[in-house]
Parts: sequence; structure tokens; C-alpha cells
Amino acid sequence: MDLQLEGKRALITGSTAGIGFSIAETLAKEGATVIVNGRTKQRVDEAVNRLKRGNCGGKVEGLAADLAKAEGAREVIGRYPEVEILVNNLGIFEPKAFEQIPDEDWFRFFETNVVSGVRLSRHYLPSMKQRNWGRIVFISSESALQIPAEMIHYGMTKTAQLAISRGLAETTMGTNVTVNCVLPGPTASEGVDTFLSQMAAERKTDRSTLEREFFRSVRPTSLLQRFETTEEIASVVAFVCSPRSSAINGAALRAEGGLVRAIP
Repeated sequence: MDLQLEGKRALITGSTAGIGFSIAETLAKEGATVIVNGRTKQRVDEAVNRLKRGNCGGKVEGLAADLAKAEGAREVIGRYPEVEILVNNLGIFEPKAFEQIPDEDWFRFFETNVVSGVRLSRHYLPSMKQRNWGRIVFISSESALQIPAEMIHYGMTKTAQLAISRGLAETTMGTNVTVNCVLPGPTASEGVDTFLSQMAAERKTDRSTLEREFFRSVRPTSLLQRFETTEEIASVVAFVCSPRSSAINGAALRAEGGLVRAIP
């Protein structure tokens, strides 16, 4: 299926690795002009070069900026005052007992996972409405619906993204601009792979055994019973970013492998 993304300019935050990188790669293969973002120039340059070596159809650019900070948002907006697609993917996670989460972590998680997307959406949404076309996608999580006891501060930020996304969608009524959330389940991103490898080494077992144990004891409701790939999530996001998804607005699209049993 042609997703009709040829020439569309897309900014994907936190896209030097993991889900963000796969989204950038998928959109570029569909002919979109992709802006890769990360905190360091080295990581951004490496990601841009990987995409270019992959012979993606679209143009690939990169900009190093810490979008968890207001200065980073200003830098990106100054360089790219208009985009047609914004994917708010930047996010951090960290398992930590509630009693051990200090105020600083709550603020850091909220600013990184939530406010980064708010700042960029606040700038780009008006011009999308003026052009009468645009896509904003927040990468949330199944943790928005089933708050993980081991990462309550993370789950809180993912739920907040649902509220913001739906609220912004309400402001697009009668236009060809859409704002949606995509909710991945446990995904084999760079951070997760590193975490699992370290844990496997500590427990003196292999990754596949650890993965089976994880889904049996921590995420038993998953229908996939495996980690999703970043490419699987990117395929969903690419469709939501495309003109083909014009009937989807204000939605929380669950791509979490059937983990969430209740229908919200």
C-alpha cells in the first residue's frame, strides 16, 4: 500500500535508536523527509548515516538537541519552523519502587515524556491547521492503561499523553489535521535489550529464558508472549502518520500485543 507520504516533512523526537529510529526508517522508506533527533551530535550522525546507507527513498536530516529542555525545543523550532508530521517519541523509563522516587524524578520524567511533546505540539499544531493538513502522534504505552507498580512515575506520564492527545484532537474538528496516540506493549528497544542482557548476566541465564520468565510472571496477560519489535510499532505509526489514516483522530491505538484485557 502506498501511504502517500512522498515529500512530507516528519520530525521524530528521540529517534537515534529503538522505536524512534524504526519510525524514522519506515517513514523515510515511504518517501518522507525525515528529521532525526537525539541529544548528542554523535548519536544523531550515526543514525542519519545508517538511514542513508539503507537507501531510504526520502531525504534524511538530523539535529542534536535535548528536547527535555525548553532550550532544545527552541533550537529545533528555530531550525525547522514548520513540519507536516510530528511524532512525539522521546521518553525515558526506569524501574523504581514508589517509596524511592524523589520529587526530582517525578519532574524529570514529566518534563521529558510529556512536556517535550507539549512544547513542540504547541508550536506546530497552529500551522498544520492553517495548511489544513498535519499529523501529530504521541508514542504512549500500555502502561498508560495498566500502571506498572514498578514504574508508577513512568505510567503517569503515559496516561498524561493520552489526555493531551485527545484534548488536542478536539481542537482539530472539521480539519484534515489529526492527533493520536499509539500504545506499544513491551518492545525490544535498545534500552530494554541492554536491561535484559544485564539481568541475564546477573542471573546467569540466557535472554530467551529471561523473556519467557518476564511474560509468565510480569506481563502474563500478553497474547504475543514475546517482546514486540520496533519495526512492528513503526508500521502502525507510519499508517497513522499517512493520509490513509484520515478517519482516525483522537484515538488511543493499542499496539500492545493484546496485553490489556479491558476495553477502555
